[in-house]
Formats: sequence, structure tokens, C-alpha cells
Amino acid sequence: MILLRHGQSHFNVHFTRTRRDPGIVDPSLTDEGLAQARQAAEGLRGENLARIITSPYTRTLQTAETVASRLRIPVFVNPLVRERYAFTCDVGTPRLALERAWPDRDFATIDEVWWPAATEAAEGVIARAALFRAEMAALPDWSATLVVSHWGFILAFTGRSLMNGEWLRADPTAPPPPDIVWRP
Repeated sequence: MILLRHGQSHFNVHFTRTRRDPGIVDPSLTDEGLAQARQAAEGLRGENLARIITSPYTRTLQTAETVASRLRIPVFVNPLVRERYAFTCDVGTPRLALERAWPDRDFATIDEVWWPAATEAAEGVIARAALFRAEMAALPDWSATLVVSHWGFILAFTGRSLMNGEWLRADPTAPPPPDIVWRP
């Protein structure tokens, strides 16, 4: 399977510059982030992907839509691959608002408020990554899956920190990474 970190969001621009939370709830992609999503789609063209799994955050939905429209593959929403809840950008959009904004997507499997109410410990993200790893490993065609996710989730799954728009291959049948260092 392939893990793709969403394109640059408005939060990423401000946080990278100041290292402070700018207070942007569920930010959208910047123009650069949309360009990164288009570049990822081009780079993924020959990967024989059958599906995209994305988190319900706006930045991942926008990235997934951009890739899906170019590769013509279906998108499925799964909150397990969401970001670690640590900043204002990790406050999501309620399910009903997502359904209005993304009428072609199925949000029936998520709660109205699907993000945590408080900061999520690293152990929580690692546990979600382990659960998702097991779900993916049970699929006979896991290698045909693109997962559009976030820095923290990808770090928990692979032990690697990716930049916006970067992607890597991951084997859910392989053991999880040993010690993970959390440095946003």
C-alpha cells in the first residue's frame, strides 16, 4: 500500500514559519498544496491502485479528490487514519457539514463529531495505526490501496516523517516501527 501525506494546508504555512498554532480549524489546502496533490497523482499513475482511503479532514479530502479525479478510483473515508489531535487544525468538520460539502462521499461510518475532545497521546495514535495495520493486512489486495493521511499517523505507522505531498510504500504485514520520535 502507499501512504501519502496531504498537500500543504494553510495551517502548515503558518506553523512552519512561526512554530506556533495559528488557530485554524480544519484547514484547506493552499494553492501549493493542490499542486502537490496533482504532482502526487502524476507520480502514482503507474501504481495499479484500486482505492483511496482518506481521513475526514478537509486537507486530506481535497488531496484524495485531486488524486482520485486523475486516477479514476473510488475514495473511502476512514477516521482511523486521522491526524493525532494536538493542534487547532485537528478540530474537524462535523459529519453533516462534510456531507453537504462532499455529497459524493459516504460519511455514514463516522460520528457527527469524529475527532477527539482532548489532546491525543502518542500511544493513542500508535494504537490506531496498529488497528489500521491489522485491517489492511487482512485484505488480499492491500497493495492496491492509497491512504491519504497526516504527519502523525504516517509517523506512527512507518516511523518516518513525511513532508506535505510526499508518499511512500508500506507493508501492513510487516512489524510496526520500534521507537517513534514525535517532533512536529
